[in-house]
Amino acid sequence: MIQIEIDKGSGFCFGVTTAINKAEEELANDRTLYCLGDIVHNGIECERLRQMGLVTINHHDLYNLKHVKVLLRAHGEPPQTYQIAKNNNIEIIDTTCPVVLQLQKRIKKQYDNCPDAQIVIFGKNGHAEVLGLVGQTNNQAIVVENIEDVCRLDFSRDIYLYSQTTKSLDELHRIIEYIQEHITPGATFKSFDTICRQVSNRMANIAAFAARHDLILFVSGGKSSNGKVLYNECLRVNPNSKQIESSEQIDMAWLQDINTVGICGATSTPKWLMEECRDVIMKRINEKE
Repeated sequence: MIQIEIDKGSGFCFGVTTAINKAEEELANDRTLYCLGDIVHNGIECERLRQMGLVTINHHDLYNLKHVKVLLRAHGEPPQTYQIAKNNNIEIIDTTCPVVLQLQKRIKKQYDNCPDAQIVIFGKNGHAEVLGLVGQTNNQAIVVENIEDVCRLDFSRDIYLYSQTTKSLDELHRIIEYIQEHITPGATFKSFDTICRQVSNRMANIAAFAARHDLILFVSGGKSSNGKVLYNECLRVNPNSKQIESSEQIDMAWLQDINTVGICGATSTPKWLMEECRDVIMKRINEKE
């Protein structure tokens, strides 16, 4: 009989859990609730909440709404969003993750104190969290996604480096080393490790989990940056790792000659979805027998 284990360390992080709990609380009171952007980078969880009444909107929609409630998700928002809400008499339910909120404040303070320096954010261009961080600098911060982007910095000017909270710690260290090697004498370079430890600690944990199973099913939405990082770590440790978004994508051929299956996921993956994947596998095995 195939043994299936769900990784206890996988599933929603604190910030996502708080946002979803708050949305469910508001929706339980039959209140109309809007959410600015997908509440979590997982289409199936977003659909579950949509069926409960959550209405997902974009920033253009926000301009046209008045006298309503809008939830700001864990990723955070730039100052402009709060100003629009104030102008339109919108009640904000702010579920910005405390880690992200603290980072926003640090970047704003740095920008206010050193407006002529290069404030650099290691992150994904266009990512919701990164847009909120860049917004703290009047959109002057420079976003770098990789070493190629870093090459284009002006190394004769001061550089203050921050990171999106869900990026890889190893990648951040490589970028720090590159800047240290190229910064001009006399220019200031300071780096700040702003990666969330609840997220970064999952790297070592998920590597150990992936190593002890014959097959890994990594459950994650395609939009999740954190999911991409963790899945790549699973692949590095265990080449027999498959990324799926739902139980419908499970191919039972993957389980041939397999003794143990590990099911894990991103910080945006609900626990119930991983459990559903386990249950579908067990049901199909039992039907075969």
